Amino acid sequence: MSRIEETFGNLRSRGEKALVGFITAGDPDFAMSLEITRQMCRSGVDLLELGVPFSDPTADGPVIQRSSARAIGAGMNMKVVMEMVRRIREFSSVPIVLFSYYNPILAYGAEKFYGDAVAAGADGTLVVDLPPEESDELTRLWGHDLDFIRLVAPTTPPERMARIASRASGFIYLVSMTGITGSSGLKSEETAVVAKELKKNCNDLPVCVGFGISTPEDAAKMSQFADGVVVGSAFERLIESGLQDSHIAEKVGEFAARLKSALRAGE
Repeated sequence: MSRIEETFGNLRSRGEKALVGFITAGDPDFAMSLEITRQMCRSGVDLLELGVPFSDPTADGPVIQRSSARAIGAGMNMKVVMEMVRRIREFSSVPIVLFSYYNPILAYGAEKFYGDAVAAGADGTLVVDLPPEESDELTRLWGHDLDFIRLVAPTTPPERMARIASRASGFIYLVSMTGITGSSGLKSEETAVVAKELKKNCNDLPVCVGFGISTPEDAAKMSQFADGVVVGSAFERLIESGLQDSHIAEKVGEFAARLKSALRAGE
């Protein structure tokens, strides 16, 4: 049983929903980013998504684009991301998902990425711009020690949902809206309909909803029809607002705690 599967099983036994917290690895620098992850893991994040900084993050909004630029400017690359995973493993057993575009993995080497990620202690990966039809060139080189999280869009038809789920492990990431990360205008009723259809076709994999969830109230609302929520831009917006704040890691942790409290209240 993978660490991700075990985490969702434990949450399910407690009637609890997952908080998946995303940050860009190395923003604003390695040391502060590591401390931010420490505070997030201590404060209730059930799964940690580490974004691999990339110069052309086409699915991401301005907040995460700027976070990638800051991290790259601070010297982050795939090798250093792997070191961050190893360092996190020294203080936390929270499952870690590496969120990346395909280009950085291709440049690093598919087999090397898999081997180094597993050795460092990562539990899964999500490649945002790699559809199932084109992913065999990557995953055929891999074993089964790294869950491959797949994305489903709100416009995905049911038959394609089933095909995507058949190639996924860990959990399914349901994008709540068309557009980019950090967008506003959550439509919970429409997302609930898509989530219900996805659950019919997801082979019992947990479904987590992301994009546009920025407040505890958003998280509680979306968790009513999903197994968890993914929050990213809201964390990065907070980091960006406190680049000169020596207490920013604690403030990010406090925000994570409020999000998790809202999820427990919405059980």
